[in-house]
Amino acid sequence: MAIKRSAKATRPKASSQPWLHVNGAEIQGFDTVRMFPLGLSADAREYSCQRLNQILADTQILYSLYKKHHWLMRGPTFYQLHLLLDKHADEQLELVDALAERVQTLGGVAVGDPRHVAEITVIPRPPNGCEEVPAMLSRLVEAHETILVACHDAAARAQEMGDDGTNDLLVSEVIRTGELQTWFLIEHLVDTPLVEPSRQ
Repeated sequence: MAIKRSAKATRPKASSQPWLHVNGAEIQGFDTVRMFPLGLSADAREYSCQRLNQILADTQILYSLYKKHHWLMRGPTFYQLHLLLDKHADEQLELVDALAERVQTLGGVAVGDPRHVAEITVIPRPPNGCEEVPAMLSRLVEAHETILVACHDAAARAQEMGDDGTNDLLVSEVIRTGELQTWFLIEHLVDTPLVEPSRQ
């Protein structure tokens, strides 16, 4: 004969005390994917997550470079570049979120810890101090190109593997944003006079 248990016997005592200092086991390893019913093979999802995480790490570094250089701008174009770099940083932060969410959507684990990001990024580390303005702008352009090259390759491969969502994200958002931002930076590196010298 089954013994009836009262609700009070199985329910823990109510408390508003938060659980503090909770330690738990890692429940999914980095570079693994869970089985999600997305109509994509595990191989396709695993490949996309690996490529997306690399681009995500590099994009997080690019975002940080934008913020650093935004603070360190100097000279007569300080105000314009200060605002431009902050705008670009905000747009890169949106891409960081979109890339991370895509990894999670595919069943992977998005790279998020700054120390992990630093381990896997391929963007060169800048000096700790302040560089000249053209050097800072050039550093941003080079970081963009690194990410753009990776995106073109990853987007093409994702399309071959049937991962249209990853292809669309990389082409429609990361590449188009990166190309536009690169154009804006490059135009600040052109050495042209503000006005044409008078001809006599």
